[in-house]
Amino acid sequence: MRIAIGGDHAGVGYKEQLHQHLLELGYTVQDFGPVTTASVDYPDYVHPLSKALEAGEVDLGIVICGSGNGVAITANKHQGIRAALCWNEELAALARQHNDANVLALPARFISYELAERLAEIFLTTPFEGGRHQSRVNKIACS
Repeated sequence: MRIAIGGDHAGVGYKEQLHQHLLELGYTVQDFGPVTTASVDYPDYVHPLSKALEAGEVDLGIVICGSGNGVAITANKHQGIRAALCWNEELAALARQHNDANVLALPARFISYELAERLAEIFLTTPFEGGRHQSRVNKIACS
């Protein structure tokens, strides 16, 4: 599975660690940056990541910033993106099961790295249930 990862300066530490962890688990990871803790604007990294996901260049995405809100809002501006801000295991599973979320947004300033790693693993391995949820997901995108 091909995973896109990116965010901002507040999430770069988690991003770097998570990138390595995902490689160790056998995922292919495309890093959209940033690579330093110097202050940056998250849309500069999240928009290219979202475009790559919409184009089918990657299968799922993970975005990380301080609160997780900025990266989620930015990603969700793209028609083909369903980004979910998650801070516990149940939310990460439900985002995939019920919403067919394709981007996990993580709040680096509010969760431990260990939890971020666990949320990513849950998100990447939980399938969409379809069924009654499919019609709802079909209504999310605007024409």
